[in-house]
Amino acid sequence: MLKEFKAFAMRGNVVDLAVGVIIGGAFGKIVGSLIDDVITPLLLKPALEAANLSHLNDLTIFGTVKYGVFLSAVINFIIVAFILFLIIKGVNAAQKKEDAKPEPPPADIQLLTEIRDILKRSN
Repeated sequence: MLKEFKAFAMRGNVVDLAVGVIIGGAFGKIVGSLIDDVITPLLLKPALEAANLSHLNDLTIFGTVKYGVFLSAVINFIIVAFILFLIIKGVNAAQKKEDAKPEPPPADIQLLTEIRDILKRSN
């Protein structure tokens, strides 16, 4: 059983998934900082000052409904989705460029093609 577990844990998919989760966690911290430290002060500062608040997360309605936390999550989602869209678009464009440049056929295939073309012309 230990041997099977080792084979499972060391498969490429599991390792790739683990790396993706770790990078995703770090990326989440970056996006959180972008929202809290850049977007909120620059774009939402007037709204927060009008509400006499210092953080987006402090926005509440009816005393208990923290809609600021919801707004922060929505902004976070939009930024993550947009960045992922740009990454996927870039990867797809790179793959199209690779697909657009077909590799030249091997020398023996080129030779056979030339022979075929010569035989067609001689008939």
